[in-house]
Amino acid sequence: MRLPKDPSKFSFGATSSTVTSLGIIFGLLSSGNPQASIIGSLLVIAVADNIADSLGIHIYRETTATKKENTRMFTISNFLTRFGITFTFVALFAFLPLEWAATSCMVIGLGILVFLSYLIGVQRKTSTIREILIHLGVALPVIVISHFLGQLIFTIFG
Repeated sequence: MRLPKDPSKFSFGATSSTVTSLGIIFGLLSSGNPQASIIGSLLVIAVADNIADSLGIHIYRETTATKKENTRMFTISNFLTRFGITFTFVALFAFLPLEWAATSCMVIGLGILVFLSYLIGVQRKTSTIREILIHLGVALPVIVISHFLGQLIFTIFG
């Protein structure tokens, strides 16, 4: 398998959309209409949060990059990566039963993080297992906290 030479072109967008989407998914599973809540929230994230993050990465790259092409490429790559991952999660909730969709999103999302962590370990010539454990160690608490926060919110206001 040939690994991407520069994972920075998509790593920010992939990580951001994966962790945010999984947090939304598992935070809204307790809602009164989880399928509609999750799909609606993911679509808002796919557009609003995606554009905001893409603009943020664009402005950041403008302040650090030396070529405009690099800035434009990173912005477009970030947007498309985030949109693709988020839309994949939307499609799973649109076409699969709720439990299957949630499980599939978890497997795919954590798989993306494991793959990115592996790439980082290879690129840095460090322990890939260590990188994977560090990044999963951040993502999993986000998912768990989002789930319990969603339950608390829907208990209080539902």
